[in-house]
Amino acid sequence: MAKATKRQAMGRGLSALLKDPENDIQSANDKNADKVVGSIVELELDAIEVNPFQPRTSFNEETLRELASSIKELGVIQPITVRKLGFNSYQLVSGERRYRASKLIGLKTIPSYIRIANDQESLEMALVENIQRQDLDPIEIAISYQRLIEEIDLTQEELSERVGKNRSTIANYLRLLKLDPIIQTGMRDGFISMGHGRALISVEDISGQLDIYEKIIANSLSVRDTEALVRKLQNREETVSVQKALIPAFAKKASKEFSDFFNTNTEVKVNTSGKGKFIIPFKNKADFERISKLIKGEE
Repeated sequence: MAKATKRQAMGRGLSALLKDPENDIQSANDKNADKVVGSIVELELDAIEVNPFQPRTSFNEETLRELASSIKELGVIQPITVRKLGFNSYQLVSGERRYRASKLIGLKTIPSYIRIANDQESLEMALVENIQRQDLDPIEIAISYQRLIEEIDLTQEELSERVGKNRSTIANYLRLLKLDPIIQTGMRDGFISMGHGRALISVEDISGQLDIYEKIIANSLSVRDTEALVRKLQNREETVSVQKALIPAFAKKASKEFSDFFNTNTEVKVNTSGKGKFIIPFKNKADFERISKLIKGEE
């Protein structure tokens, strides 16, 4: 307990040092920088702004209130990390949930680690630290990986080293960004899991993706059920593709002529031996009778 009291007192002393205009620290080489950078300092919440590079875009209100209640009882156990912008001005690098929860219960100050970094370093720190520490949803993680690759100019191998993940894991997350935005939103909102998303990626046709996604939601399909549904769709598409390839030109031409004549989409099927059949669909009894009269030559 004595150690904690001493640390908090030191934090208040450093806070006073930072609020002295004559000791404004802007770089690691400035006087007293070694006393502040890397130390736990009590900073005013009003002096801290939210990080625009924060990968998390939504916060669960219920869990935020639970965290606020915990902070009210026990205090902020893990300090937030900030970077110095100017005199008595800071920006969050990580710890936005703790920052928001502290403001929620009316705290004036919060224990903080101070770092000095430029925008690119801050972006990298925010993305990497949040990936490691926060319970981000799969799409948020994928977006964070994508930003590290594009904005920090990292290769997947370099990114793998920075975040301590296998390259294949990173690739699986990045592939999720190829899904239709509706499906990405469903994953972010917890309607489907990353496993569902990975199964849907192999469906190239967007309408096919959405069709299966709707079935997942409507029937509460498991990942295994979804994978089976995807395989069934792909097998059906392969069969249709083979059938189309087998249809000779004369049959295709006749099918179009029959479709025009009967005013309905006729279907032609041909097997590997060359035998085939025409299918003339009808909508109801009246439509059937109309087609029958055409076949009999009564119209």
